[in-house]
Amino acid sequence: MSGSLLDAGAVIGCPHGGRASAATSPTAAVLVDGLAAVTAAHHYLVTGCPHTVDGVPTPCVAVRFSPDGGTGVTVAGAPVLLDTSAAQCLSAALVPQGPPVVQAAQRKVTVR
Repeated sequence: MSGSLLDAGAVIGCPHGGRASAATSPTAAVLVDGLAAVTAAHHYLVTGCPHTVDGVPTPCVAVRFSPDGGTGVTVAGAPVLLDTSAAQCLSAALVPQGPPVVQAAQRKVTVR
């Protein structure tokens, strides 16, 4: 498993153009170029999603990451997130609406 480590400065959006922002603040226990590393314990809210289904607004409201588990790297007991971590954007009814768009580009992590 490999990918770029996500930090608090990562730009995350839904596949429809909405922007995700952290609903919980990452702990400063581990810093990457001065920004806190993000873990599976952090939650993201989406705003500005224009998605509709059959003309009915069904915007993405949250991003849920699935901890990879394969990296073995944790911060405060929670697995770190990589730009390759499995994730899904969800509607208010918790209907999956596609993977988020992640622009991380920090440090490369490779686990063998």
